[in-house]
Amino acid sequence: MKKFPDNFMIGAATAAHQVEGNNINSDFWAMEHVPNSMYKEPSLDAVDHYHRYKEDIQLLLNSGCNTYRFSIEWARIEPIKGNFEKKEIEHYREVLEFCHQNNVTPIVTLHHFSSPKWLITEGGWESETTIEYFGKYCQYVISELGHLIPYVCTINEANMGKQITKIMKRMMNSNGDKGQKKDKKADVQVGLNVGMEDRMKNYFLELGEVFGIDPGNVQSFLSPRTENGELIIMKCHEKARSVIKEINQDIQVGITFSLYDHQALPGGEKFVEKEQYEDFLEYLPFLQGDDFLGVQNYSRKIHGPNGVVPLDENARLTKMGYEYYPEALGNVLNFVSQHWKKPIIVTENGLSTDNDEERGEFIKRALSGVYQSIEKGIPVIGYTYWSLLDNFEWQLGYDQTFGLIAVDRSTQTRHPKGSLSVLGDITKNGL
Repeated sequence: MKKFPDNFMIGAATAAHQVEGNNINSDFWAMEHVPNSMYKEPSLDAVDHYHRYKEDIQLLLNSGCNTYRFSIEWARIEPIKGNFEKKEIEHYREVLEFCHQNNVTPIVTLHHFSSPKWLITEGGWESETTIEYFGKYCQYVISELGHLIPYVCTINEANMGKQITKIMKRMMNSNGDKGQKKDKKADVQVGLNVGMEDRMKNYFLELGEVFGIDPGNVQSFLSPRTENGELIIMKCHEKARSVIKEINQDIQVGITFSLYDHQALPGGEKFVEKEQYEDFLEYLPFLQGDDFLGVQNYSRKIHGPNGVVPLDENARLTKMGYEYYPEALGNVLNFVSQHWKKPIIVTENGLSTDNDEERGEFIKRALSGVYQSIEKGIPVIGYTYWSLLDNFEWQLGYDQTFGLIAVDRSTQTRHPKGSLSVLGDITKNGL
C-alpha cells in the first residue's frame, strides 16, 4: 500500500459562481442573461451551495477527505464599488469556521473567474485601476478572515486568458482551411464554448449595453487578453500577496495555472518549448515571493512538426471531449519541479464523465503520478479533485459532470458517488 504523508492534503474543489447560486452582482450573471447569451443556460440557483455548504463539506469529511478548496466571491463581498457587505463576509467566516471545527483544511481562492459587474464597467482586466481595486478587496477579506485561512490562491488560472486567445486564433485558422477537419471540442481546461461565431456580434453589442461601455471594451477575466492585460493580472497577484503578507505573514500565498502535459513527437520539440514558456515559464519572475504554486491539469497535448496533433479517432475521450489521460498530472509535476523548488498543491484535476467507475480509475491513476512525484522528492503537499459537486460549467451549463457528488437540481438533493469514497479511501489508506 502506497500511503501519502500524514500531513498530505486530499480533498476537492469548487468555485463560488459555479455552485453557490444567485451571484446576481457578477459579470457572469450579466453575461448569462442577455438575450443572445453565449451561455447554454443561466446559473440561477446553481446547486445552492451557499445555503448547503455544511451538508456538502460534511459529505467530503465523511468520505475521509481532509481538505476543501473553495472561492470567496468578490461580487458578493463588494457588489457596489467601495461598499463591502458585512453579511457576506460573515457567511464566508461561517464556512471557514465550519471547516476548522471539523478538521478540514481550507484552501481559499480570492478570484475564480467571476468579477463584480462594476469592475467590468470600470475597464475590467485590461485596466490598471483593477490592480488597486483588487488590492482593496483582498485587504478587506484578509483583515476579516485571514486568521482562518492557512492557504490563499490569489487568482485562479492566471494564464487562462492567454490560452483562450490562442485557441480562438487556432479555431479561426481552422475555419479558414477547408481541407482541415474542424475540432471545436474542449481545447481549453474550462467549459468554454468558443464555437458560436455567428452569435458573437449581437452578444457583444448586448454586453456593451449591460455594462454601459463600448462592446469592444468588455474585458471579463476570461476575455482574450493583450500583453498589457497579462501584466495587469500578475500585478494584481503581486498586490494581493503584498497586502496579505502585511496583514498576516503566516498565510501561505500562491497562484494557480492551467497546465497541459505537452509532449513532443519528432519535430515537435520547438512547439512544446514555446507552449511551456507561454503557459508557465514566462510568469516565473512574478512568483518569486510566493509560498506555493497551484497546479491545474486535465489532459495532454501532443505536438508534431506542424504543431498540435489532432486526437486519433479511437482515442479515449472525456465527456468534455479531451483525451482521458490521468498520467498527464505526474508529467506536469515533473516539468514544473524543474523550475519551481517550493511546495506545490494540485488545486484542480479531474474529468467530466457519466461513468463514475471511470472517474474512480482516473483518480487512482492521477494520484499514483502524484505519489511517484513525492517519492522523487518533488514537494507536492496536496491534491484537490475538481470538482466536489456536479455544477455550472460556465458556457456549457449543467450538462458536464465533474463532481464527486451528483445533485438533483429540482430538489437540490445530494447523491454522493462511489468516486468520493475512492478519494476518501486513498486519503485514509493510500493507493
